[in-house]
Amino acid sequence: MNAVAAVVRTVEATPWVMPTLDYTLLAPVLIVLGAGVVSVLFEAFLPRSARRPAQLTLVFLSLIAALIAVINLQGSRGTAGVGALAIDGPGLILQGTVVVIAILGALLMAERGLDPNGDAFAARASSLPGSEDERQFTARGYFQTEIWAFFLFAVGGMMLFPVANDLLMMFVALEVMSLPLYLLAGMARRRRLLSQEAALKYFVLGAFSSAFFLYGAALLYGFSGSISFPEIATALSAKTGETGLVLVAIALVVAGLLFKIGAVPFHQWVPDVYQGAPTPVTGFMAAAVKVAAFGALLRLLYVALGGLRWDWSPMLWVIAALTMLVGAILALTQTDIKRMIAYSSIAQAGFILVGVIAASPAGLAGSIFYVIAYSFTTIGVFAIISMVRDKNGEATHLSKWAGLGRTSPFIASLFAIFMLALAGIPLTSGFIGKFSVFTAAMSAGDNWLVIIAVVASLVAAFFYMRVVVLMFFSEPTEATATVEIPSVFTTIALAAGATVTVLLGIFPQPLLDLILNAGVFVR
Repeated sequence: MNAVAAVVRTVEATPWVMPTLDYTLLAPVLIVLGAGVVSVLFEAFLPRSARRPAQLTLVFLSLIAALIAVINLQGSRGTAGVGALAIDGPGLILQGTVVVIAILGALLMAERGLDPNGDAFAARASSLPGSEDERQFTARGYFQTEIWAFFLFAVGGMMLFPVANDLLMMFVALEVMSLPLYLLAGMARRRRLLSQEAALKYFVLGAFSSAFFLYGAALLYGFSGSISFPEIATALSAKTGETGLVLVAIALVVAGLLFKIGAVPFHQWVPDVYQGAPTPVTGFMAAAVKVAAFGALLRLLYVALGGLRWDWSPMLWVIAALTMLVGAILALTQTDIKRMIAYSSIAQAGFILVGVIAASPAGLAGSIFYVIAYSFTTIGVFAIISMVRDKNGEATHLSKWAGLGRTSPFIASLFAIFMLALAGIPLTSGFIGKFSVFTAAMSAGDNWLVIIAVVASLVAAFFYMRVVVLMFFSEPTEATATVEIPSVFTTIALAAGATVTVLLGIFPQPLLDLILNAGVFVR
């Protein structure tokens, strides 16, 4: 009791200091999260007929405002939120990319011209698949406008993730980003059971990854006495001989982040979720989550754990090699286009990890360029997948794509460009991305990893080219799907993805210069 009284007297005697929050640096995140709160209020108080236009207006205005706020912060370097967030060049570039991808993802989610029942989402997620309630809701033209609140909170979490400067803020960002995505993955209008199964798998495995992250964070806190990245780095450099438990902590924390990027052996959720989730959600998730998760992984490894590079790089070396090879090889066996792209995304995560392992300014710049290029290409890929349809909805079996180049040459040509970019063919953004990370890795002495990456790229090129050959060198059949003409929403997203993919392949230097001039992370 005396000890408790002493603690109470000490706390009472300690003057309370108002924390200083730099709202200018926090503005982009606050705009998006504030819009998420307003979106919830719209759902509660607006009549049903007014919700969709109000939600769409709110989403696009808030995202554009957040992008303007990010642009206005270019050149800023410092911390905000009492050191919980680090605002610097790389962080702002990643935040800006997340917002732009979110705008394109929102355009895909807003599409209502491709499905005769409306959009890609179930009329009511609470109704059982195939039930009378579901039929009644569909017949009455119900739409789930609450998806926009989930969407905005997910974007807010993604914007926090790459600028989180301590373990607690990184975990908060991880959960704010993930929880809405778990829900959105289970709301597909068609193939509801597959969608709900995907959401459940994503949630359960995501809970395990969060537990790994938390346990590792607790061990790091116990070792360093702090959750701040700079202070963890200082403690690691001061206690160089006490790294046994730290290596376990690093493995657990990094495992939590590797789950989000879909690296082997934490990739099991990727093909099921990519296939089962509504295609607009899959496109948004595949593109934006990669950007946010790689940003968080880079900051953790380069700022907090940079002093132990020679301890964690062998682990990531093995994971990168397995990720590239497993993703490329298993993609060869897929007959569903969404599952093929899922395994492709696993292989792409391995290629980006090659740049991360370099642990150098060139590796940082190459990884950021690659993940930006990949995100725009992925948006374009899923925009086209949502347009290729038959009488049952989206035609995702590869046999349905046979002869598509004869019946819809323009759309097939765009899809071929995206496939060439993912394969890393010259004059596409994918080639510049691979070249950037491979040269950074070779400069760091990881020659064998680059050799494995080149072999995996050759294997991956086969299944990308298989789709191109199927579209252009096969005759259309009765089973060949048709390309539905989308509204302006999907058209803008597709045009943006294709334009950036081509421009970054021909004129990559402006973006490379922007990334290089952004400097390194705040320490």
